[in-house]
Amino acid sequence: MIDLKNSVQSDIKTQEYFLNMGPQHPATHGVLRLILKLDGETVVGIEPDLGFIHRGIEKMCEYDTYRQIIHLTDRMDYLSSHINNEAVALAVEKALEVEVSDRIKVIRTMMDELTRIASHLLWWGVMGMDIGALTTFMYAFRDREMINEIMEETTGARLTMSYNIPGGVMFDLHPGFPKRVKEFIKHMRQVLPEYDRLLTGNIIFQKRMKGVGILKKEDALNWGATGPVARGSGLHTDIRKRFPYSAYDRVEFEEAVEEGGDNLARYQVRMREMYESLDILEQLVDNIPEGPYQMPMRNLIKLPKGEFYQRVETARGELGVFIVSDGKKNPYRVKFRSPGFSNLNALLKVGLGWKIADLVAIMSTFDFVIPDIDR
Repeated sequence: MIDLKNSVQSDIKTQEYFLNMGPQHPATHGVLRLILKLDGETVVGIEPDLGFIHRGIEKMCEYDTYRQIIHLTDRMDYLSSHINNEAVALAVEKALEVEVSDRIKVIRTMMDELTRIASHLLWWGVMGMDIGALTTFMYAFRDREMINEIMEETTGARLTMSYNIPGGVMFDLHPGFPKRVKEFIKHMRQVLPEYDRLLTGNIIFQKRMKGVGILKKEDALNWGATGPVARGSGLHTDIRKRFPYSAYDRVEFEEAVEEGGDNLARYQVRMREMYESLDILEQLVDNIPEGPYQMPMRNLIKLPKGEFYQRVETARGELGVFIVSDGKKNPYRVKFRSPGFSNLNALLKVGLGWKIADLVAIMSTFDFVIPDIDR
């Protein structure tokens, strides 16, 4: 436990006590238990208690084929399920030295960015609710529904899609996909400024965000933070830029980085990322190449003996997939480096010294999905 026992100065004699925040708490956004050590309402110690949703996914992977593992990755960060699928598919393709078609690369990239926007929309809606603005939830889910419908037409699913597979994607794009994506882009460019008028510029929201929950750049680096949490502290960590995969090397977009390190900086990173995702979609929607959506692959995939690693940029940060193969149909060992787990470590540093209500706002800007932490 990180403790600020001697850091809270007061003339009033107080007594420290412990408070359980979770596992069934609306602000933890899942079954996460934080044991808070409090001095009055000031947080002086935080200890996370994990395991409430642990399913042994990494161990289960040892008994599954490489195609079956795809299904399990949906159940980690379920708001980035398509990108999680892609991480395993890319790792397998790298091990087998399989080069997929340009059509597959573009389809994957477009689905990635739709997934990223859908995740950020849910985060924005719930972020407002955590602060006390209930209207944001209605706006966000109205617009997110457009993405769900686009996904459902092509993949048959709305959340856990299992659409990416080694060697390509499960189905070709629905004929109406380009038209629906263009309609969505036009709609989002109109409503994102409304989001700013509704929430971002709200004086109460600004007071809850500015200068609260500061994560310094060196601390973000030392604690292994990635994604919008790290980029809100001035770190350039976007895997799409640093280690391009799929079609990210053929599109132009700006890495959203803010220097403030506070709640507002992390908020602004995600808001900017939605604009950048729209730019990526706009560059690709009229340039989807012809070609196969699946490459010829053996039904039973066996990787050569060795160790293989692949990283991707999910909506929450860097997801790494480490596979150890002994040449059989199932891996000898699989390890996931999930962004939520590393970012949780940073929360233990950032949350100290603030009030309980501030901790709720800080957690919301970290955008935790608990199954991504507790696999």
